Amino acid sequence: MIKVLRSRFLTFYSDKFKCSIGKNGISKNKIEGDLKTPKGIYRIIQCFYRSDRVKIIKSKLKFIPITKNMGWCDDPSSKNYNQLIKLPNTFSHEKFFIKENIYDVILVLNYNMNPTIKNKGSAIFIHIANKNYKPTKGCIALKKKDLIKILKRINIKTQIQIK
Repeated sequence: MIKVLRSRFLTFYSDKFKCSIGKNGISKNKIEGDLKTPKGIYRIIQCFYRSDRVKIIKSKLKFIPITKNMGWCDDPSSKNYNQLIKLPNTFSHEKFFIKENIYDVILVLNYNMNPTIKNKGSAIFIHIANKNYKPTKGCIALKKKDLIKILKRINIKTQIQIK
């Protein structure tokens, strides 16, 4: 099990990695746009990568190459709320293909899915941290080398506990 701690560290077996979490900390009562990381136990349901920036990742997880028309809907008024979408799209969304490298690798957690509850929050990812570990909008972010090290050892059954 991967554990993400309020102290902004992620532990996996005996390894401990610095990470970023939501700007407003961890909460069990997350709502859309509150900049909080949701407390709970989750699984990785989808994995994406920028094939123009990242070599093939050796992992038991299946990775999907990111294209310029990929995004994630974070608009509660959309029928596609908290889902992968094709761009352009008129609803609010996160673009995957961006200039910054933070979305070079994206692991999608199963937060607020099955069923998806409007306004409960969307797009909880594990992705790459920026140089100074700037807080996220609610995601978990690690240095690229640390994320790739973890990816080599996890599988589809690996749980992520945020506490």
